[in-house]
Amino acid sequence: MKASDFREWVGKITQLSRGQKEQTKHKLGGMVPRIEVVKWLESSFEPICPVCQSNHFYRWGYQAGLQRFYCRMCKHTFTAISGTPLARLRHKDQWLNYSAALIEGLTVRASARQCRIDKNTSFRWRHRFLTLPAAAKANHLEGIVEADETFFPVSCKGQRQLDRPPRKRGKQIHMRGTGKDQVPVLIVRDRSGATADFMLDAIDRKAIEPPLRTVLEKDVIFCSDGAAVYRSVARSLGITHRPVNLAAGVRVIAGVYHIQNVNAYHSRLKQWMKRFHGVATRYLENYLGWFRWLDQQENLSSPIVPLQAALGRENQFQLLTNT
Repeated sequence: MKASDFREWVGKITQLSRGQKEQTKHKLGGMVPRIEVVKWLESSFEPICPVCQSNHFYRWGYQAGLQRFYCRMCKHTFTAISGTPLARLRHKDQWLNYSAALIEGLTVRASARQCRIDKNTSFRWRHRFLTLPAAAKANHLEGIVEADETFFPVSCKGQRQLDRPPRKRGKQIHMRGTGKDQVPVLIVRDRSGATADFMLDAIDRKAIEPPLRTVLEKDVIFCSDGAAVYRSVARSLGITHRPVNLAAGVRVIAGVYHIQNVNAYHSRLKQWMKRFHGVATRYLENYLGWFRWLDQQENLSSPIVPLQAALGRENQFQLLTNT
């Protein structure tokens, strides 16, 4: 297109209707050249054999548009995405669009429409992209640490064989607690924002103590509600415990000890989850990791960042989870 024609075309954008603007946005959003994604993948990759970690290699043709290398030590071939969760996935030209869909928190079908891929492909991509972010959680909490549990309905979404009668659409689970229809999730968060979450089988010392032992330092001040199980766990771990008696209307002790940060995190998590109309229990860990990752990002707008996280190349995210 000539420069004069382009200027004339741009000048008429304001005359487009809302539907026409959406169509134009969709068309332009789907025009990310595959060559640009491939260039970025190779430019952000330091060639090292994922099998033996050797840097003795030479070029060995191409595979799916990516430069392939041949390791002289172990005789394996590899590319820039070998050994990552995204290995062997196709349609690389849509990966940045899919990363943008992850930032927006779109459903599987909405992501498929945005990237012009099948819904089954969208589902597979979602859990491949979330593999590393879901596994990377804070492993070291310090200072004042808050802990509280929240509950999600047990969901067999997508399964053909159920071990119970199917629930009618829209039926709510009103029973609170650790019954067979509820999945307890323990959220642990310190005042710096480092967060870890754990799916539990029950709310008792046997289930709660092992994960807390892995993330809490001996000098932390542990804040929780007045449940006896937290008092027992704190005594076993030998840490200072500041329980908040919510039943008696006490929400803050000494102006600093409370569990309002973790409860606010619960609220944001539950509100964000509503868009999916129920998450299959078998994939709940991935969705917890997805929200945890989004919550730790500030002003996230670049689709490169989720792609980096999916490939394990996002240094900022890795450092945050190791604080």
